[in-house]
Amino acid sequence: MQEKNENQLNIELSEEIAEGVYSNLAIITHSNSEFVLDFIRVMPGIPKAKVKSRIILTPEHAKRLLNALQDNINKFEIANGVIRDGNDPGTDLPFNFGGPTAQA
Repeated sequence: MQEKNENQLNIELSEEIAEGVYSNLAIITHSNSEFVLDFIRVMPGIPKAKVKSRIILTPEHAKRLLNALQDNINKFEIANGVIRDGNDPGTDLPFNFGGPTAQA
């Protein structure tokens, strides 16, 4: 007989949410009671960008996210090599992605 785990959480993922939203810029702000993560998609040559998703977290959940993300990055780098983050010398990433400058 199989034991039922009463602490098990059943998570539902809709097809729309499973597709995900691409983001190449994140802006993080905080107050004394919450952290706000805005995920933005910046497109080459376009000077305007929209927030695609906003996630609001308690400080405790923000810290758990930080730790979980760091753990996953460490595992990724062990398997795939160090991730270059643009702060390394010679890796400046322009905000226009090398595309043409937008003109009105």
